[in-house]
Amino acid sequence: MSVSREELIRNLKKTGWQRRIQGVKEFWSIVRGNRASMAGLIMLSAIVFMAVFAPFIAPYDPYKRTGKPLEPPSWKHPLGTNDAGQDILSELIYGANVSLTIGIVSALSAVLIGVVVGMVAGYKGGVVDEVLMRVVDLFMVMPNLLLVIFLAMVFKGTWLVTQMFLVLIIAIAITSWPTVARVVRSMILSLKERPFVESVRALGAKDWYVMIKYLLPNTAPLILAETLLRTASNMLIEASLSFLGLGDATKKSWGMMLHYAFQRQAMVLGLWNWVIPPGLMISLSVLSLLLVGQALEIYVNPRLRRK
Repeated sequence: MSVSREELIRNLKKTGWQRRIQGVKEFWSIVRGNRASMAGLIMLSAIVFMAVFAPFIAPYDPYKRTGKPLEPPSWKHPLGTNDAGQDILSELIYGANVSLTIGIVSALSAVLIGVVVGMVAGYKGGVVDEVLMRVVDLFMVMPNLLLVIFLAMVFKGTWLVTQMFLVLIIAIAITSWPTVARVVRSMILSLKERPFVESVRALGAKDWYVMIKYLLPNTAPLILAETLLRTASNMLIEASLSFLGLGDATKKSWGMMLHYAFQRQAMVLGLWNWVIPPGLMISLSVLSLLLVGQALEIYVNPRLRRK
């Protein structure tokens, strides 16, 4: 019995949706069965909640003076105050918003570039693949942190000088997409030989339609895992840049807190309440992202489940 073109397409779409729903259930079962990943998900949820609801959680406005300079921890100021008399706990809570935003937005930007490059290179192959992969190799041989510092300094001298927040996102995104492109390309090289892709191509579907409708959804778990890993990595890069004085001084981030703490010799003065909290929050955020990413890695690579 022959099957019409429309019916075959409907069956392929139905199979795709069923596969995605099953994938979500499978991923959740992996998280529930992995204590480390569940702990990471809980930590990440708490940090995201703190970042989103910072104005309602923070006891004070972190940009205003609410006490004497360098007050020790007390009931009024649980983590004390900085050299400007600003509440450190409020700075810490607001810092979650800035640090996460830079990490997430730069990661999404890098993943978008990497997915487009990797998908086109893997699907097209030939000369297109060679040219794009050589560009990727060029970026990968450069020291990431030094390149980010260079780009931040270059962009800082342009019209973006008043938008240092945007400068950090652009500089970090430009340097972190090549790894994503290589991973996505490898996945596409495998997927494009699958029977369901060949069936769609046999029906006369255009290349862009195949890539967006069939290849992209099947690489979604891998892309999500890369997004989490890029976010963790980019948060560390942002903290490093801010610590070196290349961050946005008009916004409260954990990296900028460390920058001002070390500038004011907090370690020499024994002001642990100014140094340890932002460093600890950076560590916990990165750890939570890596633990959730570990669950995604197990989902993407079934061989890890047998270990």
